[in-house]
Amino acid sequence: MIGPAGPPPTDLSNAEIVDYQVIEGDGRLRLKLKDGSVIEVRLEVMNVLRAGNDPNTGLPTYVVPSATLTRLVESPKELRKPPLRPPTGRETGSLPGFG
Repeated sequence: MIGPAGPPPTDLSNAEIVDYQVIEGDGRLRLKLKDGSVIEVRLEVMNVLRAGNDPNTGLPTYVVPSATLTRLVESPKELRKPPLRPPTGRETGSLPGFG
């Protein structure tokens, strides 16, 4: 069974890119998982678009294309498995973080 359709997609044909500055926080969350692992999650905002005004309220409507970046910070040794591929010699022992 298919549920009710959501709202119609926002028309972006006349959307305007809006400059922005971060005024609080850096978009990172550090989460401790129940299995003992720690992950860091960051929201990367690509840009901000003003897509007109809401017809019901008159308020401006914004669309924020973004990507969620996830990084494993630490994990318990019992959760680790040997790699499926042998090392190529290019590995440095750790992967870069978010920088």
